Amino acid sequence: MKKEDVIEFFTRFQAITPEPKGELDYVNPFTLLVAVVLSAQATDIGVNKATPALFAEADTPEKMVAIGEDRIRHHIKTIGLFNAKAKNVYKLSQILIDEHNSEVPQNMDDLIKLPGVGRKTANVVLSMAFGQPTIAVDTHIFRVSNRTGLAKGTTVEKVEDKLLKVVPDQFKFHCHHWLILHGRYICKARKPDCANCPVIDLCKFKEKTA
Repeated sequence: MKKEDVIEFFTRFQAITPEPKGELDYVNPFTLLVAVVLSAQATDIGVNKATPALFAEADTPEKMVAIGEDRIRHHIKTIGLFNAKAKNVYKLSQILIDEHNSEVPQNMDDLIKLPGVGRKTANVVLSMAFGQPTIAVDTHIFRVSNRTGLAKGTTVEKVEDKLLKVVPDQFKFHCHHWLILHGRYICKARKPDCANCPVIDLCKFKEKTA
């Protein structure tokens, strides 16, 4: 996609949704980290149904460790892979206490060392909690980036690298949310809703549905 097309691409998203927000509910950087860890292979809606009671009881690493793994498991039992996720949430909480003064790290290297935290999760936390211009690439963003021709790549890392290069600085902060919302509600995997796509004329996808 040409530079001027990329600018127009995001200018249109900005006009429609000037301040896009993530759909996970959280109250502080720690609960955001936990929510994103829980959202792996689960829907944001499902996570949001499980976390209010959990966060009411434990919104800090100390409180999370205090309630214990069994209690965490009880709160998140409606979420997929809840056994492994309960263990990860307990362990990462203990590590935050022991190694980071109970604070969520503000850098990639420390974040991805935490149980259950991969590059995508780390990028979401860095962006949403700390305002860093990172771009987290999930399945939606991977699909939209390749399908539209915005940033083609065979791996998540390659797409992330290309997005960081081609997306103008003024759009980087909201880029993740614009692309994920577009992929979730318009540029869907099985049948993209091209008739309602605001960037249909810029998109390079050959099999448009409109």
